[in-house]
Amino acid sequence: MRLFVGIDIEPAIRERISKFVEGVRNFAPDVRWVNVETFHVTLKFLGETNKVEEIKRSLAQITSSPVTINFRETGYFPSQKQARVFWVGMEADANLANLHRAVDAATQALGFEGEKGPYRPHLTLARAGSGRPSPTRDDHPNNKLQRLQEKLAALPTPKFGTMTAHEFFLFESKLSPRGAQYTKIDRYALGS
Repeated sequence: MRLFVGIDIEPAIRERISKFVEGVRNFAPDVRWVNVETFHVTLKFLGETNKVEEIKRSLAQITSSPVTINFRETGYFPSQKQARVFWVGMEADANLANLHRAVDAATQALGFEGEKGPYRPHLTLARAGSGRPSPTRDDHPNNKLQRLQEKLAALPTPKFGTMTAHEFFLFESKLSPRGAQYTKIDRYALGS
């Protein structure tokens, strides 16, 4: 199974982001837009594995507090000048970083690779090129997000709302020509 660990997004925030995407999508018609139904905050991507039961047991041992996240502004990876990923940013309390570290440690104990760089939580809205935050050999310079950048520069910073997550999930990701489909396969409470 192809798995990742993440936090689901509240419906009201998902709806606000969806309306924002509908309003700007035509400024970048040649990029791959992410299905708003799949929005989530990734804590750890695990990839293909058959260690499902071990992962469930390990994640169930994590104790962490609820996480408050404010979804606001937009940006680009790896930079605005070389934009390949268009995202919504988030500001979170220290509990999000603590939960990320706990998930990373729990999965490292099962043999998964640890995170190499800083944790940069975001919601990917669209991808141009490979869509990876860092360039690959196959990436070529493109300006598919340039018109979108120009239009957004003239608008106020978007704000999508704040939520408090009281749970996180183990998700299965199934890839298809219509995009990824995510299914929650286990739930873990945050706080008491």
